[in-house]
Amino acid sequence: MKSIRLITGCIGILGMACLGITGSSNQAAAQVVVSTSSNNGGMQLSAQDQALSNQAQTWINKLTTLEAKFQQIAPDGQRSTGTVWIKKPGRIRFEYNKPSQLLLVANDGKMVFHDSEVGQTTTIPLDQSPLGLLLKPQLSFSGDVTITNFTPPNINGLFQITVVRTASPSDGSLTLIFNQNPMMLKAWRVLDAQGRTTMVDLYDLQPGVSVKNKLFKMDFED
Repeated sequence: MKSIRLITGCIGILGMACLGITGSSNQAAAQVVVSTSSNNGGMQLSAQDQALSNQAQTWINKLTTLEAKFQQIAPDGQRSTGTVWIKKPGRIRFEYNKPSQLLLVANDGKMVFHDSEVGQTTTIPLDQSPLGLLLKPQLSFSGDVTITNFTPPNINGLFQITVVRTASPSDGSLTLIFNQNPMMLKAWRVLDAQGRTTMVDLYDLQPGVSVKNKLFKMDFED
């Protein structure tokens, strides 16, 4: 049962389920007040908020590679930790710390969850996952992506942007939590089509590091 619960949390990470912020080692993300919006038609931002949104968009689009530690909180409250690697476009790897035997890899337009404990592999199209938005070659908060909510910086300088795919908002939303100064992605939250939330907090971020392509191979061996 433990394996099944963790798989559920992982699938949430992908976007057929959900993703989000977690309490990090310094619990910075947990101090962000979560707010939601049912306005799938988008929202008007103030000039100040628009400027921050533009800066966040620029940070994401300049990102080519990333290595970081993560803490994940699944929809059932189960916590897990590990290391995540990103190599844009379209590649991500979540390697969970033992005793978990789960591995999540995105590449070639799909996300794959592999549980070596039970020999189970689950595949989801990347374009059906809110997380896939983060892995786009270039992300624009307009056009095919709509901002549905914006929370201005709190006392700790953390702000958040919630986005959906304009054509299919019911697929779920991705909330990106940024530190204002210096501008840096700190966490994310995914809300899936079933209303489940998975939270992922990042720490020890290393943008721009060398990330080998072999990390994203999907020839899993049990």
